[in-house]
Amino acid sequence: LKLVTLITGVALTSAVFMLSFFYLIALSSLFPILYSDTLVLSLSLCITVLVDFTIFRAHNRVCDLAVLLLGGALGAFLGNSIPTLSAISILGVLAVYDVFAVYYGPVGKIAHIGLEQLRGLSFSFKEVQMGLGDLTFYSMLASRVLVSSGPFFCLASFVGIMIGVFLAFKMLEKKGMFPGLPFPIAFGLLPLIVSLFL
Repeated sequence: LKLVTLITGVALTSAVFMLSFFYLIALSSLFPILYSDTLVLSLSLCITVLVDFTIFRAHNRVCDLAVLLLGGALGAFLGNSIPTLSAISILGVLAVYDVFAVYYGPVGKIAHIGLEQLRGLSFSFKEVQMGLGDLTFYSMLASRVLVSSGPFFCLASFVGIMIGVFLAFKMLEKKGMFPGLPFPIAFGLLPLIVSLFL
């Protein structure tokens, strides 16, 4: 468990620094600031330290907010970076793999240990634990739909994702453990696929 916690910490720290740097560079290109490279690097380091402290030391609610923002930012980055057909393929494969991973693979084993022990890997809502990966891929799907198909289809995809999340929560209440990707990804992908044929 200590090794997993260490690997998780390094991965999250790297992700936060990379995302902070990327978004601040994008922001500084819109609003040029003197010595922007130095400022961006300094701010990225400060944000990384702050987020790390929030995730690993702060109260659970504050930690959940940090995980939620991290998942959203990472998903938006991926959604804007990956072409549409590749995104559809990746999300489809991940939704299928999630079923295997939860019931037969590593995700199920981690869930039995307790996701709350691995801070930064999950977001808790009432009694439900949702993985950082789930949040990231919901965000990735919505941002990809926005970029490729526009706000109307993005809204439709968002509604589909929320319906899928609701159904997944209901199944989770009944079974105690349920994959978080298949329903939201299936319903969220429908508007994107429809838009490709219009």
